[in-house]
Order: sequence, then C-alpha cells, then structure tokens
Amino acid sequence: MPILEFASQNQSSVWTVRQAVEGVQIFGGIGSGKTSGSGRKLALKYLKAGFGGLVLTAKSDEKHLWEEYCSLTGRSDDLHVIEPNGHHSFDFLNYISSHDLGSNPITDNIVDVLKTVIRASQTMSSGKSDDAFWETALDMLIFNVIDLCQLAYGKVSFQLMYEIVLSIPKNGEEDQQDTSLSEETAEEHTFNGYRKALEKAKDNVLEQIDRWRSSFSAEEVEAIWESPDFNLLLTTAVPDVRLYGFVEQFFNDTFIPLSEKTRSIIDFSFTGFLFRMLREPIYSMFCSRESTITPEDSLRGKVILLNLPVKTYQKTGRDCQIMFKLIWQQAMEKRNVLENELPVFLWADEAQSFLHGHDADFQATARSSRIATVYISQNLPNYYACMGGDKSEYKVKSFLGTLATKIFHANADIETNRYGSELIGDAFFEDESESVTIAKEFSQTRGKSFKLERAVRPEAFVSLRTGGPANNFIAEAYIHRQGDTIANGRNYAKMNFSQLYNA
Repeated sequence: MPILEFASQNQSSVWTVRQAVEGVQIFGGIGSGKTSGSGRKLALKYLKAGFGGLVLTAKSDEKHLWEEYCSLTGRSDDLHVIEPNGHHSFDFLNYISSHDLGSNPITDNIVDVLKTVIRASQTMSSGKSDDAFWETALDMLIFNVIDLCQLAYGKVSFQLMYEIVLSIPKNGEEDQQDTSLSEETAEEHTFNGYRKALEKAKDNVLEQIDRWRSSFSAEEVEAIWESPDFNLLLTTAVPDVRLYGFVEQFFNDTFIPLSEKTRSIIDFSFTGFLFRMLREPIYSMFCSRESTITPEDSLRGKVILLNLPVKTYQKTGRDCQIMFKLIWQQAMEKRNVLENELPVFLWADEAQSFLHGHDADFQATARSSRIATVYISQNLPNYYACMGGDKSEYKVKSFLGTLATKIFHANADIETNRYGSELIGDAFFEDESESVTIAKEFSQTRGKSFKLERAVRPEAFVSLRTGGPANNFIAEAYIHRQGDTIANGRNYAKMNFSQLYNA
C-alpha cells in the first residue's frame, strides 16, 4: 500500500507500508525542517493510513503538534495522552506482573525492564556502559530485592523496593541478625524496611514448610526428616526455601560486606531511579492508579502520546518514557500478525534521548511485527554520546543499519554529512578534457573520460533549503532507501517537503 509517491522526469515510484515498517531515520540540523518537513509528511501519512502508535516527547509543544495531526486526519478520538493531572494512567509493575512479556518468570521480566531503564540513564549521563562488574552488581541487587518483595508480600511495588534498599545495613553498621530458617522464633524488635521484609519472608516460608509437614503422618515426617534426600524433598515441595536461602545469603555474605564506596555507587544507581518514580506526578501516573491505557491499545488503532517532555521533566520524564517504550516494544513483538496485522508506528523526535540497550535487537525484527519506527535526530554525535561505551560508534552504526530509509536535511555537522555522502555512494561522472598545441603545426585534442566520485558531496548537505518564508516553506532533503530504486534507477533522490502539507 503506497504511503508516499515520488516523481522524476523519467520515472515515478512509491514508498509503501513495506518500506515504512523497515524503519526511518531522519537527520537534520537546527531549523532544517526535519520535523516540520519530512517528519510532518510521514506522521500525517501514517495517521491517514490508520496506523496505531506510540509517540515519545522531548519538547513541550509536541502534544499540540500531534493534536493538530490527528485533527487533520480525523483521528482526534484515537489520540490518548498520558500526562500529569490527566485522565489516563499506566501501572508499570502490575502490567508486567500480569502479562507474559516473554518466556521468563515475572521477576526476570521486571528486572529486565528496570535495569534497561537504569542503564540507559547511566549511559546518557556518564558515557560508560561496558563495565561488567557494575552491571552484574546492579543486576544482583535488583533481582534479590524483587525476590524479597515477592517472598515477603507476594507483590512488587516501587515503594516496597525503595524502603528495602534504603534500609539495608552497611558493613560494620550493626550486627547481622540471624534470620536463617532454622530459627523457630525471633525476639520482638522494631525492624526497618529491609528487616521487616526479611523477617516476613522467613515467616511465610516457615508457614509453607509447616503446611507441607502437616500433610504427612508423624511416622512419615520422622522418616522424611531423617532421609538423606531431605533437602531435595524439601526444596522440591517448597521452592521458596531455596529462593529464600539465595536472598539471605546474597545480602549477608555478598552485598552488606561491600566497601562503602562500592556499595554507595550500586545503591544510588537503584535508589535514585526508585526515588524519581515515587515523586509526583510520576507516582500517580505510573505507580498508584489502575491502568486505563495499555500498549495493546495501539493494536486497536489508538495513538498513545506520553506528554512528559524531557526538556521539562528531565531525567524523570526520560526514564518513564523509556520504560513505557520498552514494554510497548515487547508487547508489539508478542502479537500475532496473522490475527492482527494493523501496522503501528514508534515515533521519537530527538530520538537520542530515548535509546536503550535493546533497540538494535528490537529494530532487527520490527518489520515482521509490522512496526514502523521513525527516529528524528540532529546528527550522529548525538547518538554516539547517548549510547556510550568504548564501542559507541559501532553500536550506533549497527543500530542505524536496521533503519532502511534515511532522510538527510540541511546539516552543518561534518560527521553526519560524511556518513550521508558515503551511504549514498559513488557514481561515474563524465569528464571532458581539451588540449591545444601551437607550434609549427596547430593541433587540438578533445577527450572524454569517466571518473568515480561521490554522488553527493558532504558539503552539498549544508546548502539544502531549510523551509520557512524565505524558501516558500519548502525544506529540501536527500532520501536514501535500501533495496529499491527511487528515481532514474538510483536508490536515492533529492526531494522537496512542504511545511504546509495538510494530508
């Protein structure tokens, strides 16, 4: 199904839904017309075609922009906005706990989402993400805190996790209390969040053991207790015994003895994120109210917009949007396209603000899930800075390789212009030469040769028209698409995008 139509002197071509779900990357400098030109055109075309979608916001005016888009295409009723003091909410943890987002248990799913968001935030702020020790340490802390919540309370919440992590004793701070399962009773104490959870988890596991023991006669109990396979029988019948042992051992033998400096880095990575989730308005939107919107609404043609612009809500807005984005991506990949083949789009202007570690893997299979990704950013260095790590350039190039259509607007960044020029590639150009010799006899030589040169020189991107009244609201751009020709047998073309386009 055609989305866009191209026309040249000798050929007409179309850009279809098939190309849309292969992904789009739009580059352009400040004021180049990337959002108001090609971005506007694609957004209106996707809405006109009936796509559902998810819109992430970096600037405060993007909500009004999408309200205009939906109004122009008759889709106003399909636009659902999650915003402070709004009508809609999404309970992250309850959704993850009640939905099968993969083959992993609930704890694994929650850990995967939380650590992805935390690492994305760390990478953007520090530029580092390749140290295996810190990643493993954070993983283990999150895993064991969530397991402790499940053992003690049968549920997981940001409030419970925050109280537990904040109150875990430090090395040498106080004597460690014996909370092993062999202890039948405990003295009355005023416990903090961590101690309360550990004690309640122990009581719950002991209660399970008692229920299991009560199912046998006195003779059978005695035989089982004296059996050399007792531990195997117990952990098979009551799996939480083994889990509790891992949790208690991790905190007492691994985490609490850590040095203060090492411990503080791990603590602040997790508690800083939890603290942001517990503050208003985030807490009311994503933690305390029943969900009125879920990612699956996009599969019913709804357009979900997260009005938490990064420019306004900074790190908190970014964390929440990355979290929702990841859960949305997992839900879209899970759907059966034979039962529901409606294309959906993922839209991110200033896309570097919303990248996470699973994006490249997700984008590699987005086509088969009918997901049309549109990422808009100023230049390559934005991506390098946000992906971070020692191999940031390779990560970015690998990620961009999964987006089959590239659109390059006017840009003053050397790296991005060089990338666009190399991507478009070389072409043969006719070179005419002439020489004249005047001696005893007059001679003149003319010749033609073909030279292989860049089809579009890097400096050509600088002079592209940027729209506005001075350019009759026309923004120029080079579009490159893999695997198909656009005009005159080439896989690239120079195009005009009207900033006044109204579907």
